[in-house]
Amino acid sequence: MLKIHVLGAAAGGGFPQWNCNCLHCTAIRSGSPDYRARTQSSIVVSGNHTDWLLFNASPDILQQLRAFPALQPGRTLRDTAIRAIFLIDAQIDHTTGLYMLREHREPLQIWCHALVREDLTHGNPIFNLLRHYCGVQWHDVPLHGEGFAIPAVPGIGFDALPLISNAPPYSPHRDRPQPGDNVGVTLTDQQTGKKLFYAPGLGQMEPHVWAAMQAADCVLVDGTLWSDDEMIALGASRKTSRAMGHLPLSGPGGMLEWLEQLPRRTRKVLIHINNTNPILNERSPERQELTRRGIEVSYDGMEIEL
Repeated sequence: MLKIHVLGAAAGGGFPQWNCNCLHCTAIRSGSPDYRARTQSSIVVSGNHTDWLLFNASPDILQQLRAFPALQPGRTLRDTAIRAIFLIDAQIDHTTGLYMLREHREPLQIWCHALVREDLTHGNPIFNLLRHYCGVQWHDVPLHGEGFAIPAVPGIGFDALPLISNAPPYSPHRDRPQPGDNVGVTLTDQQTGKKLFYAPGLGQMEPHVWAAMQAADCVLVDGTLWSDDEMIALGASRKTSRAMGHLPLSGPGGMLEWLEQLPRRTRKVLIHINNTNPILNERSPERQELTRRGIEVSYDGMEIEL
């Protein structure tokens, strides 16, 4: 049975964000029961509940590992159940945690697209730095329907597809993303055929992305911002949600419209929630709207089994 464990459900900065005094961050610091703290976005998956694949290594990785004992089985003096790491992009909030894993006894088995490897070798040269510690063994992630396996994580088939989102500020592709800068992934349980589609950063719906979502039994997708101008209205940014590479939840062509069209059997879960998003308030009208539509909001420690 394919098992997904959410290590972190927040967007970059976490919730509450260290320097943010928005309504939601202020409320949770004040002890409001209507909010739940979240660390930065990351999940682990396993087909046998013993060998785990880490999707993205957030700055909160050490806290997240402590919170999920299955990742520290304690079979030897130095041990981990994380057998490989999959980076969906080169964003700093998805890669900084690699520094924290430098004590690994063997090279980190990292799967990512060649463009992500390029950014992590030049713009943000974390791969170069890790050569002085455990090292990195890089595996290319094929696109365009070329399914593949990750031998260290048996029982799961993978199919990566390019997404239109955005490359990090240190990438030469910033604001003009190329196929491979950001990917979504379909995970298939090879025993049951059940499928998960995972895309925490999704800026535009394309036919191949929509087809993957329709074919999935569960979608775990971008829920960063409620509205396209959310950050602008708060004075937190000059960019819209779409300009940052995230499809807003509400409004014409927003994520909610797309999720509404999925088959009734599809489980719909949002991840990568920004600290300004009103769905973090479990009593808000926006959260009630999600409940009415049968859409879940992920949280740290959430588990999904397919």
